[in-house]
Amino acid sequence: MSFRSIVRDVRDSIGSLSRRSFDLRLSGHHRDKSHGSFYDLSDQPPVIQDSCWANLPPELLFDVVRRLEESESTWPGRKHVVACAAVCRSWRSMCKDIVRNPEFCGKLTFPVSLKQPGPRDGTIQCFIKRDKSNLTYHLFLCLSPALLVENGKFLLSAKRTRRTTCTEYVISMDAENISRSSNTYIGKLRSNFLGTKFIIYDTQPPHTGAHVPPPGRTSRRFTSKKVSPKVPTGSYIISQITYELNVLGTRGPRRMHCVMHSIPDSALEAGGSVPGQPKLLSRPLEDSFRSISFSKSLDHSTDFSSARFSDIAGGSTNEEDNKGKPLVLKNKAPRWHEQLQCWCLNFRGRVTVASVKNFQLIAATQQPAAAPTTSQPTSQSDHDKIILQFGKVGKDMFTMDYRYPLSAFQAFAICLSSFDTKLACE
Repeated sequence: MSFRSIVRDVRDSIGSLSRRSFDLRLSGHHRDKSHGSFYDLSDQPPVIQDSCWANLPPELLFDVVRRLEESESTWPGRKHVVACAAVCRSWRSMCKDIVRNPEFCGKLTFPVSLKQPGPRDGTIQCFIKRDKSNLTYHLFLCLSPALLVENGKFLLSAKRTRRTTCTEYVISMDAENISRSSNTYIGKLRSNFLGTKFIIYDTQPPHTGAHVPPPGRTSRRFTSKKVSPKVPTGSYIISQITYELNVLGTRGPRRMHCVMHSIPDSALEAGGSVPGQPKLLSRPLEDSFRSISFSKSLDHSTDFSSARFSDIAGGSTNEEDNKGKPLVLKNKAPRWHEQLQCWCLNFRGRVTVASVKNFQLIAATQQPAAAPTTSQPTSQSDHDKIILQFGKVGKDMFTMDYRYPLSAFQAFAICLSSFDTKLACE
């Protein structure tokens, strides 16, 4: 039996279970919101655990999963790796051991990869499609080097809601159900009235040593006991974005700073890492990363309570311990082009349309003076590398390229802040 035949048989054997679990989640979703619940892997009956595929020798299983992971390096082929992780617990455990994080392999496989740091070597190239009619934004993984493409691998979505004193962007892993009441809700972005300050919220708490500002008022909707405990209820501040005041553009292009409370400044040093990375999610995997078409109409309203920006931001302390200081990012200053009479940045062909929204982020901290520079004099320091770049390539089309130590979720939220109207910055 060929290797691809084995994979095909495994997928066929779990097909009925996948459809049945999907129907269960749909039925729970259409129930009343106060009593609705969602099934995950722990709620499903262990039917597939007793199949012949669950009793494969560990050596054979390791070889099967390893060969599959190496052969299917890009989407849509990597859906077979996700299917293997959904067979049973033993297969899932083996996939967790073999499939590495994006930081080391540069690949997005499981949904949890969206909250893990990007690759250290190279970038993950994505693009954002904006829908002005529905005020929605969809993040896709680039499947080809072409800038203007008709399809991509869907990753995240966001919906913009303008309130009296602020603007909120709800970020979801579902292309259609963009709501805080959904189990696919993973965070949000909130701005002040002027659009000069933004806060990124995550449903997962950062690492214990992070300098996180105190949270503001909690939504009554999320403290209610009627909400299913399986729906994410946390709201943790992981980043603050600030645009400098620039009335009528007298001070040149936009200037922005990002304080990443969930990423220590030491992450960019030699041997540094991002602590508190999330593990493999317990939500079912067979419906992860569903692809959608750009032409598909999306119209779902959000339902969440708002709070004053000043209450949520809190007072940031001026006294910071040297140990565990948060990473600070700043936009790379553009240069003035005399012939074109405009500000220019080198996006290496990834951005083709001039826009005030275009930016490149680098580390604002300076490399220690005592750091040795003789070992690799020609290599570029992590402090000087472009960590995130965002720019326009067409009408409602933008590219987003990110790398370590940012995750796809953090990069997407930062790019969303560039879309918002800034009354005092332009």
